[in-house]
This record gives sequence, structure tokens and C-alpha cells, in this order.
Amino acid sequence: MFTLNLMLTGNVQAQVQQSAWLASFNTIKTGTKTSIHFDAQLRSTDQWQQVQTLLIRPGLNYHFSNHLIISIGYAYIGNRRNLTGVSGLVTEHRSWEQVLYNHSWKYGLLSHRLRFEQRFLPQLVVENNELETDGFTAAGRIRYFFRHLAPFQRKQEFNKGFFAALQNEIFVNLINRYKVNGKHFDQNRFYLALGYRLQAKFDLEAGYMNQYVQGSGRTFSNNHILQLAGYLRL
Repeated sequence: MFTLNLMLTGNVQAQVQQSAWLASFNTIKTGTKTSIHFDAQLRSTDQWQQVQTLLIRPGLNYHFSNHLIISIGYAYIGNRRNLTGVSGLVTEHRSWEQVLYNHSWKYGLLSHRLRFEQRFLPQLVVENNELETDGFTAAGRIRYFFRHLAPFQRKQEFNKGFFAALQNEIFVNLINRYKVNGKHFDQNRFYLALGYRLQAKFDLEAGYMNQYVQGSGRTFSNNHILQLAGYLRL
């Protein structure tokens, strides 16, 4: 169970949680200018009690250069929801498009990503004490992400060794925000990690993420997350 804190000033309700995320991010070259994107994530509920979210996100990449990549794709999100005391996993579908730009900065790599998402949110009903989906509502948002990867050893080529990673991502509702939380601001994710590059094509890292999610009205949630992630580039 999450901890519910009532902030007396302004009658703001805050949900504070602790969870864990396991993630795999993969890029597989299919040609000189093309590749496949695939990431999968498994996220827990508060106190690591149950599966909260299963996310599977394939996509197609086009490499304009070593620094600029555009992508399109689809995402399946199985998410645990609760309605009138009935809990269950329901499905959200997304289509997405993004631009990714990488460049060197201060002995490391700085990445910028702008992603547009078209979300198809399930409309929930309870039937025979089971959570069911009764159609979908469309919504849209934009996400801006930056990530700085800094190797501990300052060499021209970084093929093996320890590194630190710092990233932040902000989510903004653009279309049908009243079906989400009624606001343009959706959430922010701040992340710090320590990683090890086993070889030029594979990184493994562990870190802490703070996820701030704006709810409807004067509610919000603050999720403290332990994340383990692998990055494969073939």
C-alpha cells in the first residue's frame, strides 16, 4: 500500500510510493541508414508487491547521420488500475514518433529526444467483479528528454568501463488533457545512475529515479524508483 500524506497547506493530497523498474533498451541495425528500436519494461506497484506495468515498445529508426535519428512506432502498456475497489491489468495502446539528437559534451555524450505520443486510454467498467475495458478515448502528449552519459575514464573512444548517467524527462499533455488530469503538465522523471560498459555494444546500469506525476485537482504522486537497465546496440 502506498503512503498517503495530506499536506495541510492548500489541502494538497500527495501519494508517496517506492517501486522498482526493470528495463531493456535495444537498437538493432538493419541497413546503413535503418534500424529497429525495441524496449521492454516491467514496473512494480508500491513496495514491490505486484506488477504495476508491462510496457513493450517496438519501432523503426532512420539514421540521417551519426547524430540524428527519427523514429516511428507502437507501444503496448498493460497497466494495473483500480475502480471501486476492483483491481486488474488493462491495456493502453500508443503510436509514437520521435527525433533523437546526440552530440559530444564535456567528455561524454549528450542526447536530446523529442517524442510525440498518441494515446488510446481504456474506459473502465466493472462486470462480474472484474475490471473490463468499454472502449477507448484518444489523448496526446509530448515528451522532452535529455541524458548525459559521462565515462569515468576520459578517452577518445569509450568501449569499456564505468560511467555516470544523468537524465530528465518532462511530459506535457496537448490533446484531450481533460481525459488525463485536466492540466497541460503531466509528469517529470529525474534519474541518476551508475553504469558499466561491458563492451562497445552493451551497457548495464542501476540508478534512482524520482517520478512526479500531476493528478487531477490538487493531487499528485511522488514515486521513488530503483531502476536496473540494459542498453544493447547491434
